[in-house]
Amino acid sequence: MHAPVLVLKDSLKRESGTKVHHANIQASKAVADIIRTTLGPRSMLKMLLDAAGGIVVTNDGNAILRELDLAHPAAKSMIELSRTQDEEVGDGTTSVIVLAGEMLHVAEAFIEKNYHPTVICRAYIKALEDAIAVLDKIAMPIDVNDRSTMLGLVKSCIGTKFTSQFGDLIADLAIDATTTVGVDLGQGLREVDIKKYIKVEKVPGGQLEDSQVLKGVMFNKDVVAPGKMKRKIVNPRIILLDCPLEYKKGENQTNAELVREEDWEVLLKMEEEYIENICMQILKFKPDVVITEKGLSDLACHYLSKAGVSAIRRLRKTDNNRIAKACGAVIVNRPDELQESDVGTGAGLFEVKKIGDDFFTFIVDCKDPKACTVLLRGASKDLLNEVERNLQDAMSVARNIIKNPKLVPGGGATELTVSATLKQKSSSVEGIEKWPYEAAAIAFEAIPRTLAQNCGVNVIRTMTALQGKHANGENAWTGIDGNTGAIADMKERKIWDAYNVKAQTFKTAIEAACMLLRIDDIVSGIKKKQAPGAGPSKPKIETEADADGEQILPD
Repeated sequence: MHAPVLVLKDSLKRESGTKVHHANIQASKAVADIIRTTLGPRSMLKMLLDAAGGIVVTNDGNAILRELDLAHPAAKSMIELSRTQDEEVGDGTTSVIVLAGEMLHVAEAFIEKNYHPTVICRAYIKALEDAIAVLDKIAMPIDVNDRSTMLGLVKSCIGTKFTSQFGDLIADLAIDATTTVGVDLGQGLREVDIKKYIKVEKVPGGQLEDSQVLKGVMFNKDVVAPGKMKRKIVNPRIILLDCPLEYKKGENQTNAELVREEDWEVLLKMEEEYIENICMQILKFKPDVVITEKGLSDLACHYLSKAGVSAIRRLRKTDNNRIAKACGAVIVNRPDELQESDVGTGAGLFEVKKIGDDFFTFIVDCKDPKACTVLLRGASKDLLNEVERNLQDAMSVARNIIKNPKLVPGGGATELTVSATLKQKSSSVEGIEKWPYEAAAIAFEAIPRTLAQNCGVNVIRTMTALQGKHANGENAWTGIDGNTGAIADMKERKIWDAYNVKAQTFKTAIEAACMLLRIDDIVSGIKKKQAPGAGPSKPKIETEADADGEQILPD
């Protein structure tokens, strides 16, 4: 008898075969169950305590999963799903997880019957192709400029969110903001850059109803010399700089030896003249407001205020870009290169207002601004954070519609239609793949079922009624009204979803389910090998795009 051979180190754990499949499926179902109750208009909120003791109250699938710290590798990849969904289309983060969890759940039965995972995956991919085909068939195009349709759409998207009780407020904000910054690329394509050109400024205090989209920008700064400089200017001429208005110091430390005392005065005089020179170059253009990203010395401040110019210093680069977009100015790097065309004249009003404790500078009433600020007011910080997350979702949906103006029914109607069509098609699928294909069809029903559960109606009755209505394929628009749980026509109720959100949801969910099914071995306990003499890894360097984020510290 041979002695047993040790291949893997003792520290390694290895699980393989069906055990792994079951573990993965269990883990994914657990993740899906965490956020299952946050689907639909009757959804619950989750309260999460993070390590620092901060509180997050939300029902945005992605925000919840982002805070969770999981041990199981399969569960971690489920979390990635909702992140991709959030980055790609911004909405449907909860549905993706619920759908993927359900896909794995129905696959479990087949694995117990010793089906090979690749067979199941093949059937799933086939089901996905057919599902997208069904989506194409029932999608209806809309007119982006028709405000009421857009409103209905964005409203049904954030109807599931906490802010739905404020009615059209958030929907209005989102549509205003996205239509403002939309840029035509030609060929009927529109690009909407939410991250760069829409800034959400949260100011605690006041009521949610005071929130608005400014026709321009605001930022948390005051003029340099309050009292001397004007705080309100109508139709200002704005100059944006990103150079310091102060005497340049040498790059490295320089020592100058002065022999005579007069030379010292000459030096000081040179500094003053240099600054005066710069200010005169700027004042040639008769600006009313000068804004710089860098410092502004007292002397420069004096010259500017004498000329009746308001100045603002040390502005964030990203904010400066937004002002440039809003009032049509060009950011200038050196004062000697200023031209008349660089002066921004598009703004209607420059004003510094005090909100709460801080001074905020408003540059508003712009003509055709290409950047905007959404000013959110609200009772508490947690509320504001949640409203901001909802606004992000709403803006993403508005952006999706502007990019691809097609609608599919919401309220679980799309999933039911897909499910019914796939069930009919499954009879024509040959071979062993027929059963997993049919199971995938049934899995799509998870979404309407969850909606019904969250409304607290009789799930089985509602589901059978809906399946009956869809089975003969008469009306693709029949679904669940998420508020009452009644079966209704989604067209009349104006409950819609964006086409590319749905398509992305299906794709992400099924592909992820396939990936998790294909895992048959988990080896854990692998040590990182560090090359001898290798130092610690390089610190992460922040890019300019992150500078806007409130949480600069890594999570």
